Order: sequence, then C-alpha cells, then structure tokens
Amino acid sequence: MNLKTYKSNRHIVYSSKYHVVWCPKYRRKVLVGAVAKRLERILNTLCAEMKVDILALEIMPDHVHLLCEVDPQFGVHRLVLRQEFLSLKSRLPTLWTHSYFVSTVGGAPLSVIKQYVENQKDV
Repeated sequence: MNLKTYKSNRHIVYSSKYHVVWCPKYRRKVLVGAVAKRLERILNTLCAEMKVDILALEIMPDHVHLLCEVDPQFGVHRLVLRQEFLSLKSRLPTLWTHSYFVSTVGGAPLSVIKQYVENQKDV
C-alpha cells in the first residue's frame, strides 16, 4: 500500500496510518491458542464495522501489534478492546491495561513498518 494513498469521508480527506501496541494487564501471556484466534476475529470484525483498514496484525502472547488506517474523526483509541474473554477473569480482573502505544506512521515507508509488525512472531 502506498503511503500517499488518501481516503475521504463526507468532510475530510486523510491519510492516518497508525502503529498501535497494547498489552494484557500485568503483561500476562494469555493471548495464545483459542484466545488469540478469537481476538483476531474480533479485531477483524470490529475494524470492518468501524471502517478501519488493517494493514498488518500480529498477536503475541503478551501484546498486540496493529498497523491500521483510521478516520481521524473516529479516533484510534476506540480499537483497544476492554471486554470479552470472561474465562480469563480469574487470572485478570480486566484483560487490558489502560495504557497503550500509538504512533503515526509519518515519513517512514509503510512497507518497512508493515514488515516490522508481520515479523514480530519471529523475534
């Protein structure tokens, strides 16, 4: 995908690509197996509903990397999930921390950032 590709809604033209990283509470390694698969389905569904383009996604046991394009009027913070996975309640009162990392892609080549996210499983 070209970094110079623009999108629009009724009011604005934009190119807002973000690298978002967030973790389970206490950085517990709970994003594995069925939980990781379900989280991926949830993220894909949520992003489709919110018209957010997923450019790359990697779910690690203790954190999530998401490279996406978000309408700036929507706000990237709405993608960091705060519910689901009730089976983990015994280990974690809430699944996610209140903190997350987000960075605009800026001048970095999108292909480099996408490759970084996709290669997280190999680190």
